[in-house]
Amino acid sequence: MPAASSEEVVRNFLEAMEARDLSRAECLLDEGFTVVFPGSGEMTRLSELTAWAASRYRVVRKRIAAFDTCGEGKYVTVVCHGELDGEWLDGTPFSGVRFIDRFELRHGRIARQQVWNDLALERN
Repeated sequence: MPAASSEEVVRNFLEAMEARDLSRAECLLDEGFTVVFPGSGEMTRLSELTAWAASRYRVVRKRIAAFDTCGEGKYVTVVCHGELDGEWLDGTPFSGVRFIDRFELRHGRIARQQVWNDLALERN
């Protein structure tokens, strides 16, 4: 079976995170993985990320519009963008919130994720 493309790795990671299947998502991470969300600071474990997110919203789903991939071989960058839908902690729905995720992959595994979105603007 051929190795997954960088886009497939990212898509599989995002699907696992949406399902809160952390063990599946962790299998796609490189050693030294880091992630930064707006206002989060750098996190190094998915459990940190889910705890941080749990204090902000109940659920979030990504509707991906496109992927852009740059590089090949052992270092690849994948950027995806689209819109977020979900529920705030009080059950109020939100939708149409713009996001951009930038992933750095090393040897086919996610080494870094940087996230930009407008969720903070939606809650004001």
